[in-house]
This record gives sequence, structure tokens and C-alpha cells, in this order.
Amino acid sequence: MPRYKFVKSSYSGGNAGQECVEVALNVARTVAVRDSKQSGGPVLLLAPTAWDAFQETLGRQP
Repeated sequence: MPRYKFVKSSYSGGNAGQECVEVALNVARTVAVRDSKQSGGPVLLLAPTAWDAFQETLGRQP
């Protein structure tokens, strides 16, 4: 399994217990997403086009 380098979303709050998402963009043709409070938990793997569509749906630019 590739080693993902996760970065916390700038939209995540800084307080403990808040909803936080981490994203890894360091593996070719893959966007990995996980819950920052569950770093050993499941990782959602997306194609970059799916990630772009998700962000566009939220009204944010990739």
C-alpha cells in the first residue's frame, strides 16, 4: 500500500472533537481522504476527477 502524506483540510476546525478531514495528494492518480480523528481507520480513495467534481459541488475550486 502506498504511503499517504495526509494534510488536514483548511476548512477543518482547530478544536478537539470537531469534524476534521485529511487529504493526501502525494500518490499519482489518487486522492486519499480520511477522518483525522481516526487516523488508523478507513481511507477513501478517489480518482482526481471525482475529487474535483466533489469540490466543485461544494462550490470550492480544486
